[in-house]
Amino acid sequence: MDPIITSLLDTDLYKLTMMNAVSKLYPRTRARYQFINRERTTFPSGFASALREQINHLSTLQLTAEEREFLQAACPYFDPVYLDLLSGYRYDPNEVSVSQSDEELQVSIEGLWYRVILLEVKLLAIISELYFKMADNVEMIRDHIDSPIAIRKKAAEKTKQMQEAGATFADFGTRRRYSHSTQNNVIEGLISGSTFIGTSNVHFAMKYGLKPIGTMAHEFYSAVGSLKSLRHANKYAMEDWVSVYNGSLGIALADTFGSEAFFQDFDSKFAQLFSGIRQDSGDPIKFGERAIQHYGELGIDPTSKSIIFSDGLDIIEAIRIHNHFKGRIKTSFGIGTSLTNSIGAKPLNIVIKLVEIDGIPAIKLSDVSGKETGDAKTIKYAKWILNL
Repeated sequence: MDPIITSLLDTDLYKLTMMNAVSKLYPRTRARYQFINRERTTFPSGFASALREQINHLSTLQLTAEEREFLQAACPYFDPVYLDLLSGYRYDPNEVSVSQSDEELQVSIEGLWYRVILLEVKLLAIISELYFKMADNVEMIRDHIDSPIAIRKKAAEKTKQMQEAGATFADFGTRRRYSHSTQNNVIEGLISGSTFIGTSNVHFAMKYGLKPIGTMAHEFYSAVGSLKSLRHANKYAMEDWVSVYNGSLGIALADTFGSEAFFQDFDSKFAQLFSGIRQDSGDPIKFGERAIQHYGELGIDPTSKSIIFSDGLDIIEAIRIHNHFKGRIKTSFGIGTSLTNSIGAKPLNIVIKLVEIDGIPAIKLSDVSGKETGDAKTIKYAKWILNL
């Protein structure tokens, strides 16, 4: 089977930005990640072997001179030392364990955190595309899949809706896309709209002259909380981030340990330093109202700040949220699976989560009860210490 991933930059920007921070702050820290199949999708016979083949191919990828030039121009917050590190980086297939028991797939990642941090997005994109190539009912799936022309047309219609509403948005759809070519077709359709501001996928940003978009993911807060303190994990994670980026990449992620714990740590200093907040779980309206209230209590004009909404959105929901907050706080939207895997097949509900950092359990709570991931005892302890 042909390689699914052919570029080191075919990943989300936040993987590169976190790798940079981790390599500087935690170069000897080890991490372990676990694949989670939320809906227990069954995988066809031989899937693990095909996945292993794709993982082995990753070791052939390296940053090209053209890609490095793009990063230098598009991401000025990356210093030459990090770009040298990335230029010499090679994936190690031995850092990934893959097995299959009947129709159940097991995948885990383990190694130095700064190295294995790049594997999550690539593995999810590979697993998703490989599944749609190998599923037992693959022919039936293909019979119902939109054509490339239809995909571009549908994407153009969506970007037109967002443009008419005056709502800015970006593509966040790499991890659970139907395929690489589908994401490419979607972006070709989206760029027809003036409120489409970029993509989290660095490879496609480079290909189409778009802005690569992203800052950090839950794993950064989760790891720092385990390594330093769960009680003020958000504070320590934001301090780490500022120490590396000095005000660049200023969107803070709010829900790793529940947004109330975040707002307790999001004091005047951080509220001034960070240009906005990303909401990724829970009720977006309630969260937005809470953020506006918080900025007001700190004496900060909410209209000078932004909220990036990214929790399983589609175009209709994004426009609803945008209209609710219009004129009260800036809004923008990161839309993922409903763009890159809304073409006739049911998307997989899969994630890869950080579960251990230097031998310490790493957890994520979110703003949705029951959606926690990680060690059950550590989750119980975190809820107690955070008074949740």
